[in-house]
Amino acid sequence: MKIAEKKLQYKIYCNIEELPDSYKALVLRAREETQKSYAPYSQFRVGAALLLENGAVFGGNNQENAAYPSGLCAERTALFYAQSQHPDVAVNVIAISAFFRNNLTQETIKPCGACCQVLSEVEKRSKNIMTVILDGQDQIEVIEGVNNLLPFRFSGEELKNI
Repeated sequence: MKIAEKKLQYKIYCNIEELPDSYKALVLRAREETQKSYAPYSQFRVGAALLLENGAVFGGNNQENAAYPSGLCAERTALFYAQSQHPDVAVNVIAISAFFRNNLTQETIKPCGACCQVLSEVEKRSKNIMTVILDGQDQIEVIEGVNNLLPFRFSGEELKNI
């Protein structure tokens, strides 16, 4: 038996004022997007904002449904919207914020597994390393590359070896 280790590297900012201006603008947009979400069941309002390689900015928010699997997360809403308008343009940065009962979450909000997988596919498709910004009251985490967010992701390359 061998023991292996994967190390993740990311930056931690104590507050939004420490962020570079372009990141700060995306975090503020993600926070705005939370206010447009439809979350009557959980009161967990998530917003996402994307910066594309061509400078376009897109937002998205979570959309709940009484039949929970029928809803959609903010990250995928924003990604699918942006890609439907600019299918061949890479996503450079995504910022994700969440409010619970009208308060910004204390800790950073992390994308669910399905969103991580979609982020991975978008990054692979564009051949562009994406920056992921996770917003919270206590700190803001900036992660370079989806591999640092989901180190054991399914890439599709595994299908070539079957």
